Amino acid sequence: VQLQASGGGLVQAGGSLRLSCTASGSILSINRMGWYRQAPGKEREMVATITRAGSTNYAGSVKGRFTISRDNAKNTIWLQMNSLTPEDTDVYFCNAAEFGTSWTGRYWGQGTLVTVSS
Repeated sequence: VQLQASGGGLVQAGGSLRLSCTASGSILSINRMGWYRQAPGKEREMVATITRAGSTNYAGSVKGRFTISRDNAKNTIWLQMNSLTPEDTDVYFCNAAEFGTSWTGRYWGQGTLVTVSS
């Protein structure tokens, strides 16, 4: 499975960005897809995930501001990020987990940098 992420960039605090991630390859094996983020020197943390059936999960710090969505026909997920703050500045990674995987999958896309200026 290959994951292609896009959509990062520079935005002012209070602004919005939308990330996208498209999967290719053995996609029928994939259930949960999601976004993680990582700052230098810190552990990668879950931002939001969504299952093939549409069940979502969010980190507390983004709940109410970020929305994850998915189109199974297009093998694509999106992360709509609103009301961004400088604390959201990170490299964001797309992840895909196979059916039977408890949470984080073994497939990662390349990171996309999100920078929020104050």
